[in-house]
Amino acid sequence: QVQLVESGGGLVQAGGSLRLSCAASGKPLSAYIMGWFRQAPGKEREFVAAITRSGGGTFSSDSVKGRFTISRDNTKNMVYLQLNNLLPEDTAVYYCAARAPKSAENINQDRGYDSWGQGTQVTVSS
Repeated sequence: QVQLVESGGGLVQAGGSLRLSCAASGKPLSAYIMGWFRQAPGKEREFVAAITRSGGGTFSSDSVKGRFTISRDNTKNMVYLQLNNLLPEDTAVYYCAARAPKSAENINQDRGYDSWGQGTQVTVSS
């Protein structure tokens, strides 16, 4: 499994922006489809966005489409999530995850991912 460490979370006002980073180690990041998930207090973890191994394809949930952008730099073993026009309901712990290579789950299902970071807190004030 690959080791993942997120950073970049913080407190921001509604309408603001943040850029989350996910640093991978242990194995080449290029081998993995990568995803971002989030979990708000009292709620289940939910899919935010995912990106194919080459970065040529991206997927995002309807709730963040047009506001959040996932990207990756395989040469640096990094994955990013740009968060724009943040809303209070975006407040959550955000997790970076690597998809299990042979997973048959849909790309938006967290059970298809087998390596997770520790999470980074994003808090959006109104």
